[in-house]
Amino acid sequence: MRRSGRLEVNTFSIVGRCRRTGELGVAVASAVPAVGAICIHLVPGVGAASSQSWVNPYLAIDTLDAMAGGKNAADALAAAITADPAAELRQIGVIGTGGPGAAFTGLACTAWHGHLTGPDHAVQGNMLTGPEVTGAMAAAFAADPGLPLEERLMRALEAGQAAGGDRRGRQSAGLAVIGAEAFRRVDLRVDDHSTPIAELRRVLDVASAQLAPFVAGMPRRGAPAAPAPREVVDLLALSPPDRPGGGGSRTP
Repeated sequence: MRRSGRLEVNTFSIVGRCRRTGELGVAVASAVPAVGAICIHLVPGVGAASSQSWVNPYLAIDTLDAMAGGKNAADALAAAITADPAAELRQIGVIGTGGPGAAFTGLACTAWHGHLTGPDHAVQGNMLTGPEVTGAMAAAFAADPGLPLEERLMRALEAGQAAGGDRRGRQSAGLAVIGAEAFRRVDLRVDDHSTPIAELRRVLDVASAQLAPFVAGMPRRGAPAAPAPREVVDLLALSPPDRPGGGGSRTP
């Protein structure tokens, strides 16, 4: 949907933190293309945000900047919302490296709209089939805190879709996780697909088997550089269909 030439991202998302690792992440889905490119914001050592509805990226940027300056998520978000003259059209969820999640849903967001916050997450959505979507997402995220953060976020998206999802339909989904390094440990997107969450699950499974070992060996700040492990070199020398998880093609 568009208003005055701007894209409205009616969607459902979750921002979360892993208590074991301190990692931060976002998962998002929508009946708008490339939602992962529009909504997801991550700053290592600071926080994660998903800015949606009539998207104002600066809400996420300014909130995370304030958190980097020492404000907690709720106070940083409140200040950013106050500075936005069109705040009632916005929706955003935020989580920091400590403290509970924070969220805001403007009253002019498309119904059904709402959010839920918890000690290590915030779930938010608009133009949904109903509140069962956000409730299912929060429950799925909290169900097994021992799982890797990307798996918990993925399960939250799947639960939201199973509960109803975006009432217009489906088009795109995204998932990203960051730790102590300046680069994302996980950064996956399905930009246009008839079943984007199912496709994101497939891509996550392939990436976990093939890409995660490579990323695990990438340089770290303050650590000596090392050659790629032999098993990773051997794995990536194979054609994609011959690797664990398959995918891709053997055709040059």
